[in-house]
Amino acid sequence: MIRLARRGKKNKSFFRVYIAEKTKDAFGTSLEELGWYDPSSTSKQAELHADRIRYWLSKGAQASPTVHNLLIAKKIIESPKIKVYSPKKKKEKK
Repeated sequence: MIRLARRGKKNKSFFRVYIAEKTKDAFGTSLEELGWYDPSSTSKQAELHADRIRYWLSKGAQASPTVHNLLIAKKIIESPKIKVYSPKKKKEKK
């Protein structure tokens, strides 16, 4: 699975994009680091290794919904975006 791991200080976070088994911890061992993403900068900078990402996707790796949408935004893959966040419905009081 291709996922994000949070790094950085409080309110100054950035994320590294990595591939690891789905059951492994984000701070544990990973198979390979595939780049980084900084959402706090004004231009939302990202440096992704497109050739390695395509390689892992061809081998059957799946991207998390957030990484999938990031790859579409950076034009590494072509696919419709996935809805990542769905708020919980509030219970009505009687």
